[in-house]
Amino acid sequence: MNWSDVAFDWNQVRAFLVASEEGSLSAAARALKQTQPTLSRQVTGLEQSLGVTLFERGHRKLQLTAAGLELLEHVRAMGEAANRVSLAASGQSQAIEGRVRITASEMMATYCLPPMLRKLREQAPGIVVEVVASDQVRDLIRREADIAIRHAQPAQPDLIARRVGFLRGRIYAARSLLDRVGMPRDFDDLKDQDFVGIDDTAALLEGLAEQGLELHLDQFRVSSGSGNCMLQLIREGLGFGFLPMDTGG
Repeated sequence: MNWSDVAFDWNQVRAFLVASEEGSLSAAARALKQTQPTLSRQVTGLEQSLGVTLFERGHRKLQLTAAGLELLEHVRAMGEAANRVSLAASGQSQAIEGRVRITASEMMATYCLPPMLRKLREQAPGIVVEVVASDQVRDLIRREADIAIRHAQPAQPDLIARRVGFLRGRIYAARSLLDRVGMPRDFDDLKDQDFVGIDDTAALLEGLAEQGLELHLDQFRVSSGSGNCMLQLIREGLGFGFLPMDTGG
């Protein structure tokens, strides 16, 4: 290894890493128990040493440039290695602890996550969990969330995606709607009925067609991007709807 090529200092790298993780210089300064001007000088010094701009200035939250995103991957590995060195030197075992932000759809966050988080807290009491219940896509690269539970493959190539399970769904309807149109016997009885849709109804139609249920876009007379709102629309008899099992009672 040519040590003369290593032209930056670890304190500057650490300042960049923590600023990227925390999302602001002030939060990073608090995490490192430094003043904000000191931390800002360290980040600027790293940029000057490397000859690149790491953050876009002028935004309310720090935003990484393309060079910053590329560097962050390597710097995280450095941070993990430094942490392992510290643990080995002190003879400590690494406990599972810290704050983690999980984003999931409203329905998932309301009906599926709570029992999972109860088990997690029993196994790792040092973890502090923040649940962001939202049907909007959160930007993991900018650390708006640490973990996102979604029903589709992410489009961002830098993210690590794993299938963690399967979620079964059912077709639900209000009693008032069934009193008007009758109880469907099979999929054919649903082809002329009204449905409650979601934001991306076209994707829903494609998935239903794969299961043998052919519907049309004009059957979705009401739609919502909110899972809880969708549940209430179904309960009011505005149409049949698709919900995860055990959420439509």
